[in-house]
Amino acid sequence: MNRASPQPSKERTVVDDSHVIDRSLRDPDAFAELFHRHSGEIGRYVTRRVGPGIAEDIVAETFLIAFRRRDSYDGSQQGARPWLYGIATNVMRRHRRDEVRALRALERTGIDPVMTESFADRVDGRVSAAETSRLLAPALARLNAGQRDVLLLTAWAGLTLDQIAEVLGIPHGTARSRLNRARTKIRAALVGAQERKDDHG
Repeated sequence: MNRASPQPSKERTVVDDSHVIDRSLRDPDAFAELFHRHSGEIGRYVTRRVGPGIAEDIVAETFLIAFRRRDSYDGSQQGARPWLYGIATNVMRRHRRDEVRALRALERTGIDPVMTESFADRVDGRVSAAETSRLLAPALARLNAGQRDVLLLTAWAGLTLDQIAEVLGIPHGTARSRLNRARTKIRAALVGAQERKDDHG
């Protein structure tokens, strides 16, 4: 009686980001996998913050910096998302004027270059996404850069406070206080706008 030989598994083992980065130290071409995995998400985040005009350049610079610094990556971190968001945020610091311009455009048009529904729903479900975009934009523009970074890394990138503190190089307590202040200002802006709308309604 012949026994069938075991068939090799067709499931592909997914290698975590830290292994991809480690492999890229010996084979630089392997770093392309990291770009493939995360460039879309990083690109949407950057586009939302600075507009589509320069987003592509910022994403390219983010991954170029990541490639050059890959030998210093903390291999105990299996996922590279927080690291990449931190690099992108630092690159965007040179483009604050572009970010404020993008927010002013969002205020005028109500059109988020990506989409606003998820953030809108989290902040205030009483108004439509487009209305919330118009209301949020000037409030976001008035936040200082540190508060805006922490708020948007939380709301749009989905990072935890621990991750944000690490990638921005600030204490956890500072990240938490910046987030609390930012949320307070955003809520106040939305409540005030809603009250004005109700008065005129």
